[in-house]
Amino acid sequence: MVVSLETDNEDPKISKYIYEVRFPQITKLTRWQMWCFMAVNICFLLIGQGAAVLLLRFYYEKGGHSKWTATLAQNAGFPILFIPFILFPSIKEPSTKCPVIIVMLVYLGLGSLIAGDFLLYSVGLAYLSSSTYSLICASQLVFGAVFSFFINSQKCTILILDSIVVLTLSASLVGFSDYSADKNVTGARFTLGFVSTLCASALYALLLSLTQLSFQKIIKKKTFGVVLEMQICTSIVASCVSVMGLFASGEWRWLRSEMDTFDGGSLSYVMTLIWTAVAWQICSVGVVGLIFVVSSLFSNVVITLALSLSPLATAVAFKYTMNGAKVIAVLMGIWGFSTYVYQKFLDLEENNNINTDKSPECPC
Repeated sequence: MVVSLETDNEDPKISKYIYEVRFPQITKLTRWQMWCFMAVNICFLLIGQGAAVLLLRFYYEKGGHSKWTATLAQNAGFPILFIPFILFPSIKEPSTKCPVIIVMLVYLGLGSLIAGDFLLYSVGLAYLSSSTYSLICASQLVFGAVFSFFINSQKCTILILDSIVVLTLSASLVGFSDYSADKNVTGARFTLGFVSTLCASALYALLLSLTQLSFQKIIKKKTFGVVLEMQICTSIVASCVSVMGLFASGEWRWLRSEMDTFDGGSLSYVMTLIWTAVAWQICSVGVVGLIFVVSSLFSNVVITLALSLSPLATAVAFKYTMNGAKVIAVLMGIWGFSTYVYQKFLDLEENNNINTDKSPECPC
């Protein structure tokens, strides 16, 4: 299973029974529904992450300085996620049997970690060039593989290992191909940005594994509305933490002058933050959706793929030319992603073969 719940010595039929009990909504999907749901969430993640990173980079380059404002912008877009509940009330199911206080504590813990993680990313974006930032972020997939193995019992096949190695090298190549010394940044700030981004990459990988563990062990709800619910609740917590940080740090005093001096005017300033908030929510829904239906490691794979495809997106959007290293990085990224998807295809085929046999009795 891609969302692995067994060891190599366990009966795969019993493991499949446990998987169906924990995630009945996934096992009811047809093969095409599964692939369509995956494709939609992959698009959400790729588009949302690409747009959000570009907008935050734009915020800093045009005169923005507040790290807590950038952190708040990455979490405050959660109200748009209420729209699906309004349009499709049926996606909301009764609460899990787990005590509400435990679920709320899970959301509180994850939301607080998210706020801290986004603050670290904001520091990295402020003090590092795009190339250096991308190069360090490539380490996230390695951290994700380690956490998935120990926390989520993720099996590491040859195809998955190939995907991890190739995608990490691809994202690193993107950083090296654009590498240039960070101008107008002191050594202390560069070091702070480097350490912050590295810690953010490790923490985000840990967050993805903890989110998968929360789905498996605690939440166990029956519809995909849980994806939106988790994103809304954790974003509310992260937004509250960001607001407290904004006032505790005193950065709120800068906001008026920052808006007035922003290159492009106050309207450009406000729209940059609003669209950053929207983009990050779209990205986060894709991340949580992929964790829900596949695994935290697969979300990490798609996030790293976004780094690998960034030169192609830049070339299309801004009509830049791509050098040979960037072309190779894009091709390597596509190859690494394809090997993981092929592993998922093999897993689904294995599950279909198990379905042809008589379902085992409950192992309890």
